[in-house]
Amino acid sequence: MACCTPQRMATAEAPVPLQSRPPWPYRCLRWFFGFLTNIWFREISVVDDEYLPNDAGVVFVSWHPNGLIDPMLMTAQLPYHLNTFVQHRAFDLPLVSKLTRSAGLISLRQFPASARQRNATLLHEAAMRVARGGHLLMFPEEASHGEAGVQRVRSGVARVMLAACLEATSNGRPLPYLVPVGLHYSDSHQFRERAALVFERPMALPPLPEPGQHGDEASVHREWVVRLTEAIQVELSRASHSTTSWTERTLIWKGRSIVYAEKKRAVGQPLAKPTYADSVLGARRLRAGWEFMHQHDSETTEDLARECEDHFQSLDHRRISPLDVDTRPTTLSPRMLVRLVLMWLCAAVWMLGLVTWGAIIGNYVPYKATGVVDRIVARFNDDDSLRGSMKVITALVLFPLWWLLLSGWLTYTMLGETSGVRVAMASHWLLVHLTTLPPAGLFLAFLIAWPLAARGHLRLYARLSDATQSLRRWRRWRDETKDWDQLVHTQRHLAQRLVGLGTNLVLPGDEDWVDPPSGQDDASMVRVRTA
Repeated sequence: MACCTPQRMATAEAPVPLQSRPPWPYRCLRWFFGFLTNIWFREISVVDDEYLPNDAGVVFVSWHPNGLIDPMLMTAQLPYHLNTFVQHRAFDLPLVSKLTRSAGLISLRQFPASARQRNATLLHEAAMRVARGGHLLMFPEEASHGEAGVQRVRSGVARVMLAACLEATSNGRPLPYLVPVGLHYSDSHQFRERAALVFERPMALPPLPEPGQHGDEASVHREWVVRLTEAIQVELSRASHSTTSWTERTLIWKGRSIVYAEKKRAVGQPLAKPTYADSVLGARRLRAGWEFMHQHDSETTEDLARECEDHFQSLDHRRISPLDVDTRPTTLSPRMLVRLVLMWLCAAVWMLGLVTWGAIIGNYVPYKATGVVDRIVARFNDDDSLRGSMKVITALVLFPLWWLLLSGWLTYTMLGETSGVRVAMASHWLLVHLTTLPPAGLFLAFLIAWPLAARGHLRLYARLSDATQSLRRWRRWRDETKDWDQLVHTQRHLAQRLVGLGTNLVLPGDEDWVDPPSGQDDASMVRVRTA
């Protein structure tokens, strides 16, 4: 029997209207999640969100590599009132549990008997919301992990989809959609790295069991759930660029970077740093082509993989990156060094301004406290996922608390009747006007200023960081002991071989590329391009 899409199973009834505006606690926490994730990541790319369906309920599924940062990022970026199932030890903290429930996060437990009944009730309630047009986020691996590939997918998502589809059908509503999401991090546990959310097309669902269908109903439902769960496993592996190890994943990403540089050189275009979304697509293309070639010419691909690994290890030994090799100019003129120094000085001068001092006053104490908590957690548990989540939880609590305390203290210092600062200001012809400001307005102004100063400071910091990296790269370029000519020759030779492997293949992103059916990986749709 052929699979069917939700659109084809929908009835002629009018589409489900968009959900009403989320309640204010959810909107406030979504804004704060956005603030935190924009501080944590220097670049967040959202790909293909314009194709998200709005005429029925949606269940989003994703792998779970980064603890609480995963649902926070999704909540901040999606415009819906999103309910999210999570399973994390951090929910044992009472204050955290209250905050996250207000943000639509629903905790599943792993305790015996009573917890199983509670979880089943929560899943059923979520399915009914989806059937009525709600939006749900689930991580079917259930637990966050640090492995490079998708772990075993559990059946919870498929059971929710089955219940939601049967409920929608019985009430004449359009069937809900199941949308895989690719979550990609340049380094998920490091500050100021990059993130990308890639929304895939809705999955085709197996044909729904019909009432009175031949066979035991429970058995038919189990078979449907198993089929969809297996398809979800493949879809998540494809969406997340799943690999067997981080070594293999690193090779794909570094290979993607030298292929990008080689293609730019081939058409005579200057080498510019791509967006993270473009990098994710490049990695997907290389992974699909690599898997296809490995199936058809394993000896060639294994030989090329060994050469790439040896080259990248050589770069690591010299403490340089593929980008250093690709961007090294043929001549290093003093004029270039002067330009880099001026860029650094300009960024450093801006860093000394009022924005930075406001950011330090408003955010230094909670920032350092977060680091102290991280070191304490590291003594008892070296799980990177737990450490990343605890950093976020600590920030979620300490930053607003510090802003409230600091704003209140400064407001009292400036306007309090017994404050010596107020008395001193009142004696000055210009500052006396500040003592007449309304306390509530001044408090609110301070409260808003601290996060705005932090974001402004980070933009200035990014400029200074880029200028510093450019100066460091210049210093590495001047080091002739690194044998640059040989490194450039080897890297371009490898890049040309990688480009050659994919030249005659139809890969993701090409105009004639066709996405694989639900439950099949990209490599199954790669084909040799005809003349």
